[in-house]
Amino acid sequence: MMRVVVLGAGMIGAACARELALAGCAVTVLERGRPAAATTAHGEGNVLVSDKPPGPELELARLSRRLWPGVLDGLPGAGGAEWDPKGGIVVATTEPGAEALREFAAAQRAAGVDARELDAAALAAAEPHLTTDVTAAVHYPEDAQVQPAGAATALLAHAVRLGAELRTGCEVLGAVTRGGRLTGVRTPAGTVEADAFVNAAGPWSGEVAARLGVRLDVRPRRGEILVTAPRPPTVFHKVYDADYVGAVGSGDGELQSSAVVESTRAGTILLGSSRRRVGFDDRTRPGVLSVIARKALRLFPSLAGVPVMRAYGGFRPYVADHLPVIGADPALAGLWHATGHEGAGIGLAAGTAAVLRDLLHGRAPEVGAEPFRVDRPAVRPEGAPG
Repeated sequence: MMRVVVLGAGMIGAACARELALAGCAVTVLERGRPAAATTAHGEGNVLVSDKPPGPELELARLSRRLWPGVLDGLPGAGGAEWDPKGGIVVATTEPGAEALREFAAAQRAAGVDARELDAAALAAAEPHLTTDVTAAVHYPEDAQVQPAGAATALLAHAVRLGAELRTGCEVLGAVTRGGRLTGVRTPAGTVEADAFVNAAGPWSGEVAARLGVRLDVRPRRGEILVTAPRPPTVFHKVYDADYVGAVGSGDGELQSSAVVESTRAGTILLGSSRRRVGFDDRTRPGVLSVIARKALRLFPSLAGVPVMRAYGGFRPYVADHLPVIGADPALAGLWHATGHEGAGIGLAAGTAAVLRDLLHGRAPEVGAEPFRVDRPAVRPEGAPG
């Protein structure tokens, strides 16, 4: 029986732990804090295909979207995941934006994505409170949402029921190697040995990799979200401005923001989104929140005056080429990575876990893993050690 240690108990770590436990591995999960309490607890729970251009990430997203319902079906505690296949609507509010959105949607349709352009009447019927100042709109029926902490907790609990061991308050301090192979990790409670180790530490993956003696260029990128007081039904899909795609794909370290508006089952409305590279500076910036609110009001003017209950922010694992890192580390046998998803980790978790499972067992995954390899230039720049 293969012994696998998963480093991190967020959504990616929980999904990998469950998938590997189902595959018959003896799984141990090490978490330095509390499960699903960091990046996972500070996201919106997006399961999206609408924001990804044709290419490897879209293929992984489509695989994940197919897998998610089956992963949650019948899973004890899955009710807390609040799976909602409500679909998404992407809108443009300028003529250049409309042209770009139609081109983007056409390319996605050619790749197999269900992307349906809506006329004004259909858009008004789908989102009656949305501004009428829209030049184009595309409906993505496949987009969905989960409650991220609830979903991760359910996945992790299932892994434990399958025999996985969860150790919290257990920080990775360093590596134990034999013959160039990682055979153990040092923690405050002692050394934990295994046959394979999966670095699923999200924005902290680069730091964990460094402690294990290799280079992994995964950095934190911060995002903030506003949460309104509960409202009568107001927003019926995930609705966002087409600028969101550009913000996701931008490598600029300065503030990138676009309007993203969606409701939750509790009746609150989530307003996003922002992206900033500020290291691990966790200070909330009122100016960023103001930009988010202002852009959201352009889409849904009726939200003016609605109380905001709270704001929260978190760090996402950013990679310069905007692709996840999934696979074996060629610089240290026994070390694997499942990280670098930035804000898409919730949606990509099911597919990532399936790809990692297949790679660990020497099988070809359903989607090609070559674009996600660890030794590509964005992850391990030329000349960098490890």
